[in-house]
Amino acid sequence: MTSLGKSKILKKEILSQYKSIRQFALEMEIPYSTLVTALDRGIEGMAYGTVIRICDKLNLNPVTFKSLEDATISEQLLQNQVMASYLKLNQKGKDTILELMGDFAELKKYKAK
Repeated sequence: MTSLGKSKILKKEILSQYKSIRQFALEMEIPYSTLVTALDRGIEGMAYGTVIRICDKLNLNPVTFKSLEDATISEQLLQNQVMASYLKLNQKGKDTILELMGDFAELKKYKAK
């Protein structure tokens, strides 16, 4: 995907979630002119950290620019880390972890809200 393609996705997503590019720029504390230039010319000149912050705010994966489906970037990274650790286990380890997770999920103290 080209930088301009990513810019178009960002612009479309910003306008679907906010009233204007200006409103989004103010909320993100990014100079409006900087954001408009990046959206018009491509995001390759924008600082990586800024792109990550924008994607996080818009709930987009910063690599694919697709929706994270109700998970923030940090939640997505944690899920990937947990899955990577799980995949390193042998079958007995995997079975034990799944059993423990099932037990914990039943305890009120550990239930997700």
